[in-house]
Amino acid sequence: MASAAASQCYSYSSSPAAWALRQGGGGAARVVRLPSRRRFSVAAAGGGYDNENREYVIVGGGNAAGYAARTFVEHGMADGRLCIVSKEPVPPYERPALTKGYLFPPEKKPARLPGFHTCVGSGGQRQTTEWYKENGIEVLYEDPVVAFDGKTQTLKTSSGKMLKYGSLIISTGCEASRLPAKIGGNLPGVHYIRDVADADSLVSSLGKAKKIVVIGGGYIGMEVAAAACDWNLDTTIIFPEDHIMPRLFTPSLAKKYEELYQQNGVKFIKGALIDKLEAGSDGRVSSAVLKDGSIVEADTVIVGIGAKPAVSPFEAVGVNSQVGGIEVDSLFRTSVPGIFAIGDVAAFPLKMYNRIARVEHVDHARKSAHHCVETLLTSQTKAYDYLPYFYSRVFEYEGSSRKVWWQFYGDNVGETVEVGNFDPKIATFWIDSDSRLKGVFLESGISEEFGLLPQLAKSQPIVDKAKLKAAASVEDALDIARSAL
Repeated sequence: MASAAASQCYSYSSSPAAWALRQGGGGAARVVRLPSRRRFSVAAAGGGYDNENREYVIVGGGNAAGYAARTFVEHGMADGRLCIVSKEPVPPYERPALTKGYLFPPEKKPARLPGFHTCVGSGGQRQTTEWYKENGIEVLYEDPVVAFDGKTQTLKTSSGKMLKYGSLIISTGCEASRLPAKIGGNLPGVHYIRDVADADSLVSSLGKAKKIVVIGGGYIGMEVAAAACDWNLDTTIIFPEDHIMPRLFTPSLAKKYEELYQQNGVKFIKGALIDKLEAGSDGRVSSAVLKDGSIVEADTVIVGIGAKPAVSPFEAVGVNSQVGGIEVDSLFRTSVPGIFAIGDVAAFPLKMYNRIARVEHVDHARKSAHHCVETLLTSQTKAYDYLPYFYSRVFEYEGSSRKVWWQFYGDNVGETVEVGNFDPKIATFWIDSDSRLKGVFLESGISEEFGLLPQLAKSQPIVDKAKLKAAASVEDALDIARSAL
């Protein structure tokens, strides 16, 4: 059964291979062929608008925006031309740090800004506030866009600023899914993590906490629970599925990780739903009440139950009803000429698997940003051909008995073959009915082994399942797969 690779991060729907944008009402959809290159420009001064740089405007200040800015600079097209409109008070940064190194205790040298501004995550220059100024990029901080008019090519921000754009890149990312306020989702001590302010608030709570509950068994749940172990906190993870990371991990693979977490003192409550969060006499969260009536005490709760694409106020541009997000073609063009969408919010053609997908991951944010800006600034017409990639790094704090770093490439469909005993390595191969390797997962590999994974997932070689199952080690299994390339 086809499933989404990695919890809360990968959704898709079936779609014809040939890309077409459809519009029209009441009758059959008609195909709209977009030009390979269309350029817009607006005057740099006058008109009563509040942004000086108007040729290119990026809405959203996350990872994708930072990498897009770098690409504009590389083409010499940023100075005096590019404006970024962000709801955050700081320039774009590498968001994965928030649930990893940022949550370490103060004595363990936690990650802090400006240390992880983009584009250090891919080995690039650290783009601080000064970098944007030096490169002539206008950044409007803490002033999200609340209204959009495609006919006049204008935007309105929360402070009332009116902005003009020539070409627009929507890079609004996702918002954390929240528990309803009526069941305690907004109580003091209940945390959601999407930005630095959220992480700062959680760190403050962790420093005072004794018992924490993590709601959700996906990325957020696993990474926050691992960080909590470094604070020596009583930690419980609650989720409705049968095992952690259900969208990627097989039951057998999940069991290995659950055992590791249990060895670090983490408790699991599986197959459980939250009925409500209750407050103590001080008004702060004090417990989680489950649907079966069970009560789990907690002075801090972290909710990681997924995210939803932040499409407002751009719904009119075209939202994909199946995967959510702004629908784009393989060059990240929307149905409206001159408007693009990138990163988590983009619903794009996943070429190698012949479907429309929305990928919530830093790797796609980086690559989609680069591809989009290349399209906008050059005559590039090469389709975005993305290979799904996910990873996690946990228990990396000083004194950890076991650091965890896994990577996955490809599609988790078909029969699985697991090799290794998790001491220290384990690999899982997904093989379809034609014996083609569709996806591969590796824990604790060396750099050469991790480097092999994308080659395998991209090439999808025909492999000998019997030989893989008989492999004496992860190394042997990877050699068998390599020989099929």
